[in-house]
Amino acid sequence: MFLENKINTKGKLGWIEVIAGSMFSGKTEELLRRLRRAKIAHQKVEIFKPHIDVRYSHNQVVSHDENSVLSTPVESSGNILLLCSNVDVVGVDEAQFFDNGLADVCSQLANQGIRVIVAGLDMDFKGKPFGPVPALMACAEYVTKVHAVCMQCGDLAHFSHRLSTDEKLVMLGEKAAYEPLCRACYCKATHKNL
Repeated sequence: MFLENKINTKGKLGWIEVIAGSMFSGKTEELLRRLRRAKIAHQKVEIFKPHIDVRYSHNQVVSHDENSVLSTPVESSGNILLLCSNVDVVGVDEAQFFDNGLADVCSQLANQGIRVIVAGLDMDFKGKPFGPVPALMACAEYVTKVHAVCMQCGDLAHFSHRLSTDEKLVMLGEKAAYEPLCRACYCKATHKNL
Protein backbone atom coordinates (compact mmCIF):
# COMPACT_ATOMS: atom_id res chain seq x y z
CA MET A 1 0.00 0.00 0.00
CA PHE A 2 1.35 3.44 -0.90
CA LEU A 3 2.00 5.78 2.04
CA GLU A 4 0.49 9.15 1.28
CA ASN A 5 1.78 12.39 2.71
CA LYS A 6 -1.17 13.57 4.74
CA ILE A 7 -1.37 16.88 6.54
CA ASN A 8 -0.95 16.34 10.25
CA THR A 9 -3.34 18.79 11.90
CA LYS A 10 -2.32 17.79 15.42
CA GLY A 11 1.17 19.24 15.01
CA LYS A 12 2.98 16.09 16.14
CA LEU A 13 3.61 12.63 14.81
CA GLY A 14 2.17 9.55 16.41
CA TRP A 15 3.93 6.25 16.93
CA ILE A 16 3.49 2.49 16.72
CA GLU A 17 3.56 0.11 19.70
CA VAL A 18 3.64 -3.65 19.11
CA ILE A 19 2.78 -6.25 21.74
CA ALA A 20 3.94 -9.64 20.48
CA GLY A 21 4.32 -13.14 21.85
CA SER A 22 2.85 -16.62 21.92
CA MET A 23 -0.69 -17.65 22.63
CA PHE A 24 -1.73 -17.25 26.29
CA SER A 25 1.01 -14.68 26.94
CA GLY A 26 -1.30 -11.75 27.74
CA LYS A 27 -1.02 -9.79 24.47
CA THR A 28 -4.69 -8.84 24.30
CA GLU A 29 -4.81 -8.14 28.04
CA GLU A 30 -1.92 -5.67 27.64
CA LEU A 31 -3.58 -4.11 24.59
CA LEU A 32 -6.81 -3.62 26.56
CA ARG A 33 -4.89 -2.16 29.52
CA ARG A 34 -3.24 0.46 27.29
CA LEU A 35 -6.52 1.32 25.59
CA ARG A 36 -8.31 1.71 28.94
CA ARG A 37 -5.59 4.15 30.07
CA ALA A 38 -6.01 6.16 26.86
CA LYS A 39 -9.76 6.40 27.52
CA ILE A 40 -9.10 7.53 31.11
CA ALA A 41 -6.95 10.29 29.57
CA HIS A 42 -10.02 11.35 27.52
CA GLN A 43 -8.49 10.27 24.23
CA LYS A 44 -10.72 9.07 21.41
CA VAL A 45 -9.99 5.37 20.85
CA GLU A 46 -10.97 3.01 18.01
CA ILE A 47 -10.30 -0.74 18.18
CA PHE A 48 -10.16 -3.12 15.23
CA LYS A 49 -9.86 -6.86 14.82
CA PRO A 50 -9.89 -9.21 11.81
CA HIS A 51 -13.40 -10.30 10.82
CA ILE A 52 -12.38 -13.99 10.95
CA ASP A 53 -11.75 -13.88 14.73
CA VAL A 54 -15.12 -14.88 16.16
CA ARG A 55 -13.87 -17.16 18.97
CA TYR A 56 -15.43 -15.12 21.78
CA SER A 57 -17.46 -12.45 20.03
CA HIS A 58 -18.07 -11.01 16.58
CA ASN A 59 -17.75 -7.37 17.65
CA GLN A 60 -15.58 -7.43 20.77
CA VAL A 61 -11.91 -7.89 21.49
CA VAL A 62 -11.83 -10.42 24.33
CA SER A 63 -8.81 -11.60 26.27
CA HIS A 64 -8.39 -15.16 27.56
CA ASP A 65 -9.14 -13.67 31.00
CA GLU A 66 -12.54 -12.64 29.56
CA ASN A 67 -11.93 -8.88 29.68
CA SER A 68 -13.48 -7.23 26.65
CA VAL A 69 -14.06 -4.02 24.75
CA LEU A 70 -16.26 -3.22 21.75
CA SER A 71 -14.37 -3.35 18.48
CA THR A 72 -14.92 -3.11 14.75
CA PRO A 73 -14.25 -6.29 12.75
CA VAL A 74 -12.65 -5.53 9.37
CA GLU A 75 -11.82 -7.64 6.32
CA SER A 76 -8.55 -5.94 5.39
CA SER A 77 -6.05 -3.51 6.83
CA GLY A 78 -7.13 -0.86 4.31
CA ASN A 79 -10.55 -0.74 5.95
CA ILE A 80 -8.93 0.61 9.11
CA LEU A 81 -7.93 3.79 7.27
CA LEU A 82 -11.49 4.25 6.05
CA LEU A 83 -12.92 3.93 9.55
CA CYS A 84 -10.45 6.13 11.45
CA SER A 85 -11.52 9.73 11.65
CA ASN A 86 -10.84 12.15 14.45
CA VAL A 87 -9.15 9.56 16.69
CA ASP A 88 -6.17 9.79 19.02
CA VAL A 89 -5.46 6.09 19.51
CA VAL A 90 -6.04 3.06 17.28
CA GLY A 91 -5.87 -0.47 18.70
CA VAL A 92 -5.49 -3.56 16.52
CA ASP A 93 -5.82 -7.08 17.91
CA GLU A 94 -4.84 -10.40 16.31
CA ALA A 95 -2.57 -8.60 13.84
CA GLN A 96 -1.21 -11.88 12.45
CA PHE A 97 -4.53 -12.51 10.69
CA PHE A 98 -4.36 -9.26 8.69
CA ASP A 99 -2.86 -8.82 5.22
CA ASN A 100 0.72 -7.61 4.75
CA GLY A 101 -0.49 -4.04 4.18
CA LEU A 102 -1.04 -3.60 7.92
CA ALA A 103 2.45 -2.19 8.55
CA ASP A 104 1.91 0.52 5.91
CA VAL A 105 -1.54 1.32 7.33
CA CYS A 106 -0.12 1.66 10.84
CA SER A 107 2.74 3.85 9.58
CA GLN A 108 0.29 6.08 7.75
CA LEU A 109 -1.83 6.46 10.90
CA ALA A 110 1.26 7.26 12.98
CA ASN A 111 2.35 9.82 10.39
CA GLN A 112 -1.05 11.49 10.87
CA GLY A 113 -0.38 11.92 14.60
CA ILE A 114 -2.18 8.81 15.86
CA ARG A 115 -0.85 6.46 18.52
CA VAL A 116 -1.20 2.92 17.12
CA ILE A 117 -1.14 -0.09 19.46
CA VAL A 118 -1.01 -3.52 17.80
CA ALA A 119 -1.13 -6.97 19.42
CA GLY A 120 -0.42 -10.26 17.68
CA LEU A 121 1.42 -13.54 17.45
CA ASP A 122 4.95 -13.06 16.17
CA MET A 123 5.35 -16.75 15.23
CA ASP A 124 2.99 -19.38 13.85
CA PHE A 125 2.63 -22.88 15.26
CA LYS A 126 5.70 -23.98 13.25
CA GLY A 127 7.87 -21.34 14.89
CA LYS A 128 8.04 -19.18 11.74
CA PRO A 129 7.40 -15.40 11.50
CA PHE A 130 3.63 -14.88 11.26
CA GLY A 131 1.85 -12.50 8.89
CA PRO A 132 2.56 -8.77 9.13
CA VAL A 133 3.71 -8.84 12.78
CA PRO A 134 7.48 -9.08 12.06
CA ALA A 135 7.24 -6.09 9.67
CA LEU A 136 5.30 -4.17 12.32
CA MET A 137 7.95 -4.97 14.91
CA ALA A 138 10.60 -3.60 12.54
CA CYS A 139 8.87 -0.24 11.98
CA ALA A 140 7.47 0.26 15.50
CA GLU A 141 8.91 2.73 17.98
CA TYR A 142 8.08 0.41 20.88
CA VAL A 143 8.02 -3.39 20.96
CA THR A 144 6.92 -5.40 23.98
CA LYS A 145 7.58 -9.14 23.86
CA VAL A 146 5.36 -10.97 26.35
CA HIS A 147 5.73 -14.58 27.40
CA ALA A 148 3.40 -17.30 28.59
CA VAL A 149 4.29 -20.09 31.01
CA CYS A 150 5.45 -23.37 29.48
CA MET A 151 2.77 -25.98 30.10
CA GLN A 152 5.40 -28.74 30.29
CA CYS A 153 8.14 -27.36 32.55
CA GLY A 154 7.01 -23.95 33.88
CA ASP A 155 9.74 -21.87 32.20
CA LEU A 156 9.02 -18.81 30.05
CA ALA A 157 7.20 -19.88 26.89
CA HIS A 158 7.23 -18.12 23.54
CA PHE A 159 6.11 -20.89 21.18
CA SER A 160 2.46 -21.71 20.40
CA HIS A 161 2.42 -25.49 20.05
CA ARG A 162 -0.55 -26.87 18.13
CA LEU A 163 -1.96 -30.01 19.75
CA SER A 164 -3.67 -31.29 16.61
CA THR A 165 -2.09 -32.56 13.40
CA ASP A 166 -3.95 -30.01 11.26
CA GLU A 167 -1.37 -28.29 9.01
CA LYS A 168 -3.33 -25.26 7.80
CA LEU A 169 -1.69 -22.00 8.84
CA VAL A 170 -4.76 -20.26 10.27
CA MET A 171 -6.70 -22.34 12.74
CA LEU A 172 -8.56 -20.46 15.43
CA GLY A 173 -8.29 -22.25 18.71
CA GLU A 174 -8.05 -22.15 22.44
CA LYS A 175 -6.49 -24.28 25.17
CA ALA A 176 -7.82 -27.48 23.62
CA ALA A 177 -5.96 -26.72 20.37
CA TYR A 178 -2.75 -24.97 21.52
CA GLU A 179 -0.37 -24.86 24.44
CA PRO A 180 2.49 -22.46 25.15
CA LEU A 181 5.92 -24.10 25.33
CA CYS A 182 9.49 -22.99 25.98
CA ARG A 183 12.11 -23.63 23.30
CA ALA A 184 13.34 -26.91 24.81
CA CYS A 185 9.85 -28.37 25.26
CA TYR A 186 8.74 -27.13 21.82
CA CYS A 187 11.70 -28.85 20.15
CA LYS A 188 10.97 -32.04 22.07
CA ALA A 189 7.26 -31.94 21.23
CA THR A 190 7.79 -31.26 17.53
CA HIS A 191 10.91 -33.44 17.13
CA LYS A 192 12.87 -30.67 15.46
CA ASN A 193 15.73 -28.34 16.04
CA LEU A 194 14.96 -24.68 15.48
